[in-house]
Amino acid sequence: MKSFWNSRSSKIASLLFAIAPVFTYAQFSKPDEKFSNGEKYLYPINPGKPGSLAGTMGELRTTHFHSGIDIRTNNMTGFPVLASKSGYISRITMGPSGYGNIIYITHPEDGNTTLYAHLDQFKGRLADYVLQEQYRRKTSAIDLYFQEDQFVVKQGDTIALSGNSGSSGGPHLHFDIRDENNYALDPLRVADFPEVEDKLPPAPEKIALRTLDPNSRINDRFGRFEFYATTRVGNNYTIASPILASGLIGIEIIAKDRLAPGSPFYGGVNYIEMRVDSQRVFHQAIEKLDITETRAIYTLMDFKTMRNKGTRFYKLYIDDGNELKFYGASPGSGKIRVSKGKESLIEIIMKDSYGNSSVVSFRLKPVEPVKEVKNLEPLKTAVAYELDENILSISAKPCTADETKATIYYKGDTVQVDPDYGNYNRSVYLIDLRKNIPDSIAVCGETVVPNIALSIPPATGYKYYSDNITIEFPEQALYDTLYLKAKHLPGEANELFVIGDRTVPLRKSIVVALKPSQSLTWDKTTAVYRTAGKGYAYVGGQLVNGWVNFNTREFGVFTMLKDEVPPAIRVAYVDRTGARFKISDDLSGIASFEATVNGEWLLMHYDAKSATIWSEKLDKKAPIKGDFELTVTDNAGNIRKFNKKIL
Repeated sequence: MKSFWNSRSSKIASLLFAIAPVFTYAQFSKPDEKFSNGEKYLYPINPGKPGSLAGTMGELRTTHFHSGIDIRTNNMTGFPVLASKSGYISRITMGPSGYGNIIYITHPEDGNTTLYAHLDQFKGRLADYVLQEQYRRKTSAIDLYFQEDQFVVKQGDTIALSGNSGSSGGPHLHFDIRDENNYALDPLRVADFPEVEDKLPPAPEKIALRTLDPNSRINDRFGRFEFYATTRVGNNYTIASPILASGLIGIEIIAKDRLAPGSPFYGGVNYIEMRVDSQRVFHQAIEKLDITETRAIYTLMDFKTMRNKGTRFYKLYIDDGNELKFYGASPGSGKIRVSKGKESLIEIIMKDSYGNSSVVSFRLKPVEPVKEVKNLEPLKTAVAYELDENILSISAKPCTADETKATIYYKGDTVQVDPDYGNYNRSVYLIDLRKNIPDSIAVCGETVVPNIALSIPPATGYKYYSDNITIEFPEQALYDTLYLKAKHLPGEANELFVIGDRTVPLRKSIVVALKPSQSLTWDKTTAVYRTAGKGYAYVGGQLVNGWVNFNTREFGVFTMLKDEVPPAIRVAYVDRTGARFKISDDLSGIASFEATVNGEWLLMHYDAKSATIWSEKLDKKAPIKGDFELTVTDNAGNIRKFNKKIL
């Protein structure tokens, strides 16, 4: 058996290795020891000494909610990791990405399980057992479950050394507390570690307001607009000037919780309340997380803005498709209907897990929508368009003062419309796609073709068919109504297929079939790839009756490519003490590796972020001697070998 993993990128950031400090440690407790009653959770790194964090539970990450706390280890590996409470090790996993090396300890006293992740190495009998299993199964990536009496631990036992394994951005310990239903709880509230002191309240970075229907406006315009809180007095932040608004409005915020004075690290803001004229309209409390549903973060976070700008805004309204259980105390959806003739005070109250709070406030001044808008900047192109929720917004340079009408083509029918608003720099047209989906829009000699095939409701399954593209959406694959883009671009080189929009998230994988118009010789080196920046992400797929079939959980632009170049192997050292290499692949990515000595399997660990593999002998005292061979295979089946005679 070989060691397998998925590689989505061929260029991986290098890993910083630190020299581990030397510590003594306790062995696991004997199996006949009883679990202690009434134990409080122990801080798992240097308990009793001041500690500091690099992340908190509920923090917004790119693809998931952060499920625990990140305990800093001074950018070093090798700190003893202690069992936070008495119990037994119920599971371990080891892998090249994600949480890396993990220990789970179940605590019968309260039914909770603690998780310790990004570990460098396990300790004691557990380490010996896992190594034996890796050699028996001939795999480095491993997932093992244990009986209650196999590895009993007492509070304070050293179970591992801290590290930087998996997708860690630097040496630290990730620590979770999970209940019996596998919900992640907030360790700062459950354990109340005295080692961590926090007297700093959250702080806002930006506020965003967005229109939620075609008749809404913010400062006379339709769309999404960001504002800085320009004035601060203590823990109160304000936007000085009133924001002009009308119709139905949604509010978003970037807010962060600095974890210690002078610290470069921030946590998320789990408690957010919004009031309009002192009346609560929205309340969010992230107190526990369903580990199986962390992808639902896409409904709480502004996914499109995160994709386009990399910034993570909390939505202060419950959007369509958001089924998270964070809003029990919210009296409504949080969407604000601007009152006519009455200025409203908006207050956003933010609290961290320690109760430190701050407030950002601003005023909404109601105004009626106007046709002539003074502050519209010039367009950089003749025409531009954007899909915003259910509205297609088109901006065009007016060709003359009189020729501002747009012609909308609907499957043979034409409709002429005036701009919804504009000035001498641009005219803006708002098309409600819930009423009809246009084939094209012509204005001042320019034509916009949105390439929207149809709308697909989120709740039910759906199958889309065209000459070159078929897509099967299973039930609950979508969070919201999808306006599907589907386009085939034959081209002279690689054919491209546009499937949806990368700024729209998918809840489940969809099944896609593509029919190339060009002659395609399909073999093991051929696969589907999704364009990713300036490169490509390997997807896979197979050719069946002239159609290329694959599954994807991301929309984007897809093509078929051949990878006929084997992976690269760069030697760090190979001698009697061990072996270490850098391995990489320029297109499809690494699929597997295997090392042998005289034909006998040799364990090689792998760190995905540094593209590094290194050996671990079953017998630590025995030297490596004889014929060493390393075989590295990419996802296209290309193989690279390295051989050396070790004397």
